[in-house]
Amino acid sequence: MQRRNFLQNLVLGTGGLSALPFASQATQQNLQCILSYAPEKDVTTDEDYWAQIQLAYSASPNLINMSNAGVSPQPIMVQDALTHYNKLSNEAPTYYMWRILDENREAVRSKLADLAGCLPDEIAINRNATEALDTIILGLDLQKGDEVVMSLQDYPNMLHGWRQREKREGIIIKYVNHNPLPCEDKDLLVKRYVDLVGPNTKIVHVTHMINWTGQLLPVKAISEAVKKKNPQVKVVVDAAHTFAQIAFKIPDLGCDYLGASLHKWLCAPFGTGLLWVKKEHIANLWTHTPSDNPLKDDIRKFEGLGTRSFPIEMAIGHAVNFHNAIGTLRIQKRLQYLKNYLLTRCLDLPNFYTQTSLKSEFSGAIALVGFKGMTSSELHGALMKKGRIYTSPVTWENIIGVRVTPHIYTPIKDMEKVVRVIQEIASALPTKP
Repeated sequence: MQRRNFLQNLVLGTGGLSALPFASQATQQNLQCILSYAPEKDVTTDEDYWAQIQLAYSASPNLINMSNAGVSPQPIMVQDALTHYNKLSNEAPTYYMWRILDENREAVRSKLADLAGCLPDEIAINRNATEALDTIILGLDLQKGDEVVMSLQDYPNMLHGWRQREKREGIIIKYVNHNPLPCEDKDLLVKRYVDLVGPNTKIVHVTHMINWTGQLLPVKAISEAVKKKNPQVKVVVDAAHTFAQIAFKIPDLGCDYLGASLHKWLCAPFGTGLLWVKKEHIANLWTHTPSDNPLKDDIRKFEGLGTRSFPIEMAIGHAVNFHNAIGTLRIQKRLQYLKNYLLTRCLDLPNFYTQTSLKSEFSGAIALVGFKGMTSSELHGALMKKGRIYTSPVTWENIIGVRVTPHIYTPIKDMEKVVRVIQEIASALPTKP
């Protein structure tokens, strides 16, 4: 009961619902209902609880959105907060933006640090994981011949960033190939990285969750192993799909740098992200946008973007509040349940395959599915035509299929429909030997 009261005060403010003057009465009542559930209660399959979460969103009833991995919708309270701060800024932009809201960024920084389990002075607020990771990739001091280890299944923008340095400066990239997928052998996943580490290796770049298939990598074990083989190695982590989806604290990963998007699983406003740099490395990382002292020991040097959207940044705090009202572990269990609900009912269909694990140690919310003899675009189109189910077709390296990604606002009835439509598609396909 004490913890529940603490959460209520945290989300709604010690002054009660008056802390959300811009929220409608329905939104306030919805939040109170969500907070009434004891944090320790397992609600993974409690559809009454998740119905309250669904009410907190404005998702279209005319489309089943199974493409939440790229960008997620915001809860109504976050949308309302964004409108509120935007209207406030327009009353007198240079005053409210630069004198009031700019100072409040420190409160948002502290909220994110609390969620991430790190120091506020290690977090910079930016626009997305790409910007955060490119700041790291382009800001590290590397010389010709220095080696970087990454994987062919990393996000394209990160591959582009390292390959640009390879072309311009002569660094050397060595590639892990995660094939086949899924991989449910932790030791093998670690070995793939360790085997490529040599005396000239300076950076190991690891994607915490591969965005195409949802493959979860054992980042902590990889970090420890590569640093044991070569103590000079620094580890960069792409946490775009794990921050706020998987329960972890950044320092526990054993990495040195990390980038994440906040408009995915935290459901913050579009175009929000964070950069984490271990305190001892801040001074040695060059800024992406020039500043008067690019090598100073202040994480805020990475926020020198000029005029920016202060309303968007302020609304991040409300997204954190909403997230905390539910809890990361509760979210993680629900998303894995929804993904496994789909896969377990389709695995035995003729011609069906998946490149996603059902085990929580190796997967999260994302599922990559397909049918032999059917292109990813064809399956994507069939799901949309037969059930108004929107997904993401994928063709990348050894990965071919459709990415299906539910979210916490997804009702179980929507998952049931996705299964039915996939079964219909299967029944219409010719049987392959």
